[in-house]
Formats: sequence, C-alpha cells, structure tokens
Amino acid sequence: MTQPDQQVVVPVLDGEDPWTDEELAEVREDLVFDIQRMERAIATAERELARLFDEGTEGAGRDPADVGSTNFERDQEMSLVQNARDLLDQAQNALRLFDAGQYGSCEVCGQPIGKDRLMVFPRATMCVTCKQREERR
Repeated sequence: MTQPDQQVVVPVLDGEDPWTDEELAEVREDLVFDIQRMERAIATAERELARLFDEGTEGAGRDPADVGSTNFERDQEMSLVQNARDLLDQAQNALRLFDAGQYGSCEVCGQPIGKDRLMVFPRATMCVTCKQREERR
C-alpha cells in the first residue's frame, strides 16, 4: 500500500503527458467510489433476489404465468448480481494495483495501458490491443 508521502508513478503512452498528483488522486477516488457503489448495488440486488426466491415458494396454486414471470425476474436479478460482482472485482483489483505501485501497465504485455484509457475506464488492466485480442477469442 502506498504511503501518503510516497509518489505513485503510473506509466503513459508515447506522446501522453505524465500523470499529475491531482489526476492520480482523482483516479484513486473514482476506484474507491466505484467499489462502494458496487457493494451497495450488490447488497440491494441480493435483497431483491431473496424476495424473489421467497415469492417463488409461496402458494402452490399459483398461475403458471406468474411463476414464469417470477423465474424470469429472478434470472435477471441473478445476472445483475453477477455482473456487479465482476465489476467490483475489477475495481478492487485496480485499486490493489494502484496502491502497490503497479497500476497502469497491461497485465498481458506489460506496456502502458494509456492515460486516456485509464481516465475513462480506471478499472482497465489491459491495453487496448490486448483487450481487443481477448475479446476476439
């Protein structure tokens, strides 16, 4: 974990300006905010999911359309929870890398991810080229 007086150095692509202390503080703040937001979203979605599971077990003579609708809602909610957990994992990983002084390098090729990419998507752990390659698979 970085200390308050320890300088964090994040690599940049050729032609990009170096990171300022203010920009780095903003990126870290964004990551912390994302983590808190995802944790709240997961808690809310899990409460809704619990409600849907409880609903699905009530009343043996329920209309099949209602059961189907509840099952659909439950599947949607489970998908949202999993997506939020994935985003939370990404944000937590990026914050760990940031605090360890390893933020900003592609986890695949080791090259800089790029300042512009990280400012827009602070959870990024791959450069654009490696991410595109991964998505084509």
